[in-house]
Amino acid sequence: MSRETTAEGAAHTAGPEWGRLNSRLLLVHLAVLVAPVVMFLVDLAIAGKANLQTLITLGSLFATFLVISGVGLMRLFTTRYRVTESFVDLHSGLFFRSRRSIPIERIRSVDLTANPLHRLFGLTTLSISTGEQSSSSAHRLALEGISKADAVELRRQIIERRDAGRGIVGAAEDNGPISELDWSWLRYGPLSVWGVGGVLIAAASVYRTLHEMKVDPLKWGVVKDIENRFGSLPLWYGILLALVVLVVLGIAGSTGTFIESWYGYRLTREDGGMFRVRRGLMITRSVSLEERRLRGVELVEPIPLRWAGAAKLNAVASGLGSLEDNRKRRMLTPPVPRAEARRVASEVLGVDPSFTIRTGLTRHPRAALRRRINRALIWAVLIAAVPVGLGLWLGPGLVRAGWITGLVLVPILVAFAVNAYRTLGHGMRGHYLLTSSGTFAHRTVALQREGIIGWKITRTPFQRRAGLFTLGATTAAGEGVYKVHDVTEAQGIAFAEEAVPQLLLPFLERAPRSAARG
Repeated sequence: MSRETTAEGAAHTAGPEWGRLNSRLLLVHLAVLVAPVVMFLVDLAIAGKANLQTLITLGSLFATFLVISGVGLMRLFTTRYRVTESFVDLHSGLFFRSRRSIPIERIRSVDLTANPLHRLFGLTTLSISTGEQSSSSAHRLALEGISKADAVELRRQIIERRDAGRGIVGAAEDNGPISELDWSWLRYGPLSVWGVGGVLIAAASVYRTLHEMKVDPLKWGVVKDIENRFGSLPLWYGILLALVVLVVLGIAGSTGTFIESWYGYRLTREDGGMFRVRRGLMITRSVSLEERRLRGVELVEPIPLRWAGAAKLNAVASGLGSLEDNRKRRMLTPPVPRAEARRVASEVLGVDPSFTIRTGLTRHPRAALRRRINRALIWAVLIAAVPVGLGLWLGPGLVRAGWITGLVLVPILVAFAVNAYRTLGHGMRGHYLLTSSGTFAHRTVALQREGIIGWKITRTPFQRRAGLFTLGATTAAGEGVYKVHDVTEAQGIAFAEEAVPQLLLPFLERAPRSAARG
């Protein structure tokens, strides 16, 4: 929140001394130049000489470095910060000056993040946020380039003063971590669906960079040697070999990503009713979450993890910032055994470990199954129609391939449809609403009934013909809306009324009264 009145500004001009960013931030900016220099030396070693395009590219990178470094140096010399009893103040800028303050009582999270360069020089970034969903800078401050010791001390001061203002005193009983990394979970690392995609993206990025520098990797001696050795192999064998290499690299990349993201993982309950998640190898992260703003949890089981008996657990909470920030900060566990995810959910919510099991939830009508089977058949026809259509133009071989594709896809997609229907369910357990759905990723959400602020009913023409609709519980936490898919009118209205009495009923009564007056 920016200060707008002179009186308010004068009220806390005097106070603690102003702090500055650490001077080692200069070394971080100088280290940025290492990447383009290394690229130039590698190209020089491979090509034996530097061509004009390489020199131009290197020059443009160097110029970009100078601009970025200039901005960074200006921020280093002009940024000042302090923590008073009531505000966190940040002043920065030379030509365009910024004066911002956030009231301590409104602070929802104080996170620490350090990338590899920052860690190399003992620095970190302290991020302070009020948890507003707006992306405006008025709701957040970031101190990039302070020492780790200073960041830890600032975090302690801010949380202590915020809790003191709320009347929270005393330390929470330390019962150890709720969950911490077990290296046996590494077996779930290769099951990420993004591993192969990451390899393709990385290869495309490297090729594009080399292309901009007028370097053709296909002309390198190593590539030519591989071509001479395997160029005479059949095409199908080459494609198979390429797929195997791609999958192996994808598995290695996914495993490496798991290690980088979750090394040192530790979920704890801290003073002031805070949950804290610490993790990361090269980029360390420390994310805070207020227990009083926790509205529930989401158990996610993507297909590869589901087949391995594993799941991930996300927090459904307010105060995590915008939707994008929420998706980055809501993770409570890495991919873990399903039983461990349920245990953590029970610890966080204070409920029984069987709380998030789908058994016992109300089943959805058979019309929901028919809808999913119909969609599966439509997708099978559409996918098969592509080679059939091309075959009518290019040749009968593709037509046969299309028919085979359709025959193979129909049982597979129908099986997915049946599985998606079996996943559907909803119910009430204590103070929580539970809903379950999903095809490729099963999602079971436990949402605090007190956190529901409204209902959103959506109905497609196909749902209307089947006598179904989708009921969405709106909340200020998490994704904002959590849906109960394909329920009958009587089923959905009764469920909404049981979850939050009198919230939906007045709107349903209004329509017949209006019709009677007409």
